[in-house]
Amino acid sequence: MIKLNVNDEFSRLREVVLGTAKSNGPVPLLKDAYDPKSAEHIKAGTYPKEEDMVKEMESVAAVFEEYGVKVHRPTVIEDYNQIFSRDIAFVIEDKFIKANILEDRSREIDALHHVISKIDPTKIIEFPEHAHIEGGDVMPYGDYIFVGTYYGDDYPSYITARTNMQAVKHLQSLFPHKKVKSFSLNKSNTIAEDNALHLDCCFQPIGKGKCIIHKEGFTVESEYQWLVDFFGNDNCFHIDKREMYHMNSNIFSISEDVIISEKNFTRLNTWLRSEGFTVEEVPYAEISKQEGLLRCTTMPLIRD
Repeated sequence: MIKLNVNDEFSRLREVVLGTAKSNGPVPLLKDAYDPKSAEHIKAGTYPKEEDMVKEMESVAAVFEEYGVKVHRPTVIEDYNQIFSRDIAFVIEDKFIKANILEDRSREIDALHHVISKIDPTKIIEFPEHAHIEGGDVMPYGDYIFVGTYYGDDYPSYITARTNMQAVKHLQSLFPHKKVKSFSLNKSNTIAEDNALHLDCCFQPIGKGKCIIHKEGFTVESEYQWLVDFFGNDNCFHIDKREMYHMNSNIFSISEDVIISEKNFTRLNTWLRSEGFTVEEVPYAEISKQEGLLRCTTMPLIRD
């Protein structure tokens, strides 16, 4: 059995699901793109190649192996995108929560049957139909759960809005002892630089009481300010629009002081090292063309 335990983003990782880029399928048609960044690369003819993405994901698997982390991979479904395992489910405390994901992606969870079958069935939670949620929007942080959402009445018109307020309320009812704090994110179906697809695309807490944050990802300035005050301005690494576009906030912590980051994030990686973090650099630029990076492709099951 897998004894789930996740209470934050950076306690020592023991078991994780890492997505797979194998048999990723043909380049999608423009009308089938789920986000503006993928659409941009489909149009430009620069959509990532399967063999490059497989290589990138294997480099992450190698880092996990080096740190003694047990890695689970999805069963490969022919011609199907299974890269972003964080979207389809997430763990808070000892609960495995299945996301209410875009209909086209519903088969992804079936490919984790070999993992889910090892989890106590009473700990598996499905959200009601009307409560939309994806793991990229959900971050446990001790007594808090930070959740990215979108407050606008035009929520249904955004394919990039993945977590709604019904889900935020449902999360609060599931974890009444925690403070569920929601943040409205800026959405764009067409301009990648203006789109915070998930909370982890514009914010992420890391070890040592620090975080990475992008002001323009937030719709409500006071909510952004709340986070800056909560962590303290000196503990916040502020990223600009271009860095947000390249997914600088979407790194992944193995522990309080070890972080996997993209090798091109020069400014971020320099800062992390200056703050005493060990940075394991990997190539992930091809994966990032689908508007996701390291946090999106990983789903922690057990942290100490």
